[in-house]
Amino acid sequence: MKNYELVIIGGGPGGYHAADIAGKSGIQTLLIEKHKLGGVCLNEGCIPSKALLNSAKQYTYALHGDSYGVHAKDITFNMEEVVNRKNQVVKTLVDGVGYKMKTSKVTVIEGTAEIIKKENQDYILKVNEQQYSAKKLIIATGSTPILPPIEGLSEALKSKKILTSKETLDLTELPKNLTVIGGGVIGLEMASYFAQIGSKVTVIEMQPTIGGALDQELSKELKKILENQGISFKLNAKVTKISDHEITYSLNDESYTIKHDYALLSVGRKANTKDLGIENIHIELSKNGAIITDDQLKTNIANVYAIGDVNGKSMLAHTAYKEAEVCISNIQGKADYIEYDYIPSVIYTNPEVSSVGYTEAQAKEKGYDVKVIKLPVSYSGRHLAESNDKNGFLKLIINQKKNTLIGAHILSLYASEIILFLSSMIHLEIQIETLKQIIYPHPTVGELIKDALFHI
Repeated sequence: MKNYELVIIGGGPGGYHAADIAGKSGIQTLLIEKHKLGGVCLNEGCIPSKALLNSAKQYTYALHGDSYGVHAKDITFNMEEVVNRKNQVVKTLVDGVGYKMKTSKVTVIEGTAEIIKKENQDYILKVNEQQYSAKKLIIATGSTPILPPIEGLSEALKSKKILTSKETLDLTELPKNLTVIGGGVIGLEMASYFAQIGSKVTVIEMQPTIGGALDQELSKELKKILENQGISFKLNAKVTKISDHEITYSLNDESYTIKHDYALLSVGRKANTKDLGIENIHIELSKNGAIITDDQLKTNIANVYAIGDVNGKSMLAHTAYKEAEVCISNIQGKADYIEYDYIPSVIYTNPEVSSVGYTEAQAKEKGYDVKVIKLPVSYSGRHLAESNDKNGFLKLIINQKKNTLIGAHILSLYASEIILFLSSMIHLEIQIETLKQIIYPHPTVGELIKDALFHI
C-alpha cells in the first residue's frame, strides 16, 4: 500500500488547484482523475464552449462588417475547423495542468477511486486494484448533467439526436432546427452559439424567466436581445415527451409539439457521488445528493473535505478555485473561510451578462435600505464605437446605510471582464465616495461604473 499525507479525488479546477498548492507547500499529495486533468470545465465546459462562442462572434462580426465599413465576400463558418481549434485549445491547457502537477511534485494517477474504509486515522482507497492510504482526503469529483424522468429521453439519448452539453461541443453538423431544453447558463450560451452560426433555435424553459438567478430586469433585457437575434423562447413550459426529432411540451394547459434536427438537454447538474464509497465512511449528503460542507469545506467526517460542484454550493470553476485555497489553508492549520454571497457569475452570450452580489429583489428581501442606479450602455463611448447594439445596461445595488455596493449587474460588451472590478468593490466594502475618486481609463465600457456613481 502506498501512503500519502493528502489524497485528492478529482482533477478538475478545484482538485488540481488544491493539489498544486499542497504540492508546492511540501505536502505529499496524490491526485486521482478518472478521465482527463482539467475536469468538466476544461474538457467539456468553460473553455471549449468559450472557444466555440468566440468563433461564432467572429463570424457575426464578419457577416455584419459592412455596417463598420468592412466588406468581405464568401463568408463561411466551417464547424469542423472550429471544433478542431477548440480541441487544440483544450489540449494545450490540459497539457499545462499536467506540467503544473509535475512542477508541484504531485503524483497523478488515472483511474476511478473508491473509498474503502477508515483504518485508525487513515483513509483507505482503491484505484485500479491498488490501495492507497491518506491522512487527509479531499473529494472534488464534480458534477454530471441531470437527466429528468421525461418519456422517451433514454431512447432519444441513444440516437445521438438528443445531446447533453458534452456532445454539443463536438457537433460538426449545423442543425437547421435546434431545440434547447433549459434556459440557464449553459442552455443560453449554446443557444447563442448556434443562433449566431445559422440555426433556428427554440429554448424551452420551465421558469417564467431565463438565466436562472439573474436580476429580473437583466433577464428581461437579455431575452429581448436574444429574441432580436432569432432565438424563440417558450417560458413556463414543461417538456413531457421526447423522441429523435420531436419534443412535446405543455404550456398554459395546452400541449404542443416542436420538430428539430438536434436537441440539447440542459436542465442543470448534480453532484458526482455515485460509486465513490462515501457510504463506507458515512459522509453526510444533502437531499439533492451533494456532500454537505461548512464554510471551511469540512464534511461531517474528520479530515475529509469536499470542494467544487460535488458540494453543490456554487457550481462555478472560480468557486472551486477559492474553495481549494480555503481547504488547503485549513489543512495546513491556518483557519480560513469562504463567503458565497459575493461570487461573480457570467453568461457568455453576445453581448455578455455578468452579476455579483445581491439582486435588487434579494437585497430588499434581506431588509437592506437600497438605492438602485441604472445606466444604459449608450453612455459608453467605447460601446457605441464598437457595437451598433445600444441594448443593455449597468445596474448597481447600494446599501444606503453603509454607502457601499452590495450588488452589481451588467449586460454589455466585456461584461465578463468588468465584473472583476465590481466584485472587488463589493468584497472590499469600499465607500461610494472613495469609488468616485478612482480614475477610470477612457474610453472604456467600464467607465459606466463611474458614470453610474456620479448619478447618485
